[in-house]
Amino acid sequence: MIRWSQQCIPTLKESPQDAEIPSHQLMLRAGLIRKLAGGLYTFLPMGLRALRHVERIVREEMDRAGALEILMPALHPREIWDRTGRYDVLSDVMFKIEDRQQRELVLGPTHEEIVTDLVAREINSVLCTKLAWVTSTPLGLPVDPEVY
Repeated sequence: MIRWSQQCIPTLKESPQDAEIPSHQLMLRAGLIRKLAGGLYTFLPMGLRALRHVERIVREEMDRAGALEILMPALHPREIWDRTGRYDVLSDVMFKIEDRQQRELVLGPTHEEIVTDLVAREINSVLCTKLAWVTSTPLGLPVDPEVY
């Protein structure tokens, strides 16, 4: 185990001016995260350790409840978002790319559309309803919560 004094923990005395939310200010000042760009953060060693600890606790509790973990892609086909009508609502703020076959893909700010599509196609018995939780890397898209 490495001593605290031997860790790279770049703390700040003052909160950056663009950090308005108290939890954001504390994470920056404690040396857990650093801003890369608007809505994009790098987890520093202690922040990553804290994140992994929270993930472990959630995973243990979900396992205890009998839930099954799934992992979904961050890139989603546009068609799924078109079906719910939310593509038109969010298209101004979504990151879009085309693949080699010129199909439009979006970097999904949430996984609601993907979960709905998965459940509609795959859940055919009560045993499959334990598919209850999702792991994913948050995208941090600076989207107004009122849009959802």
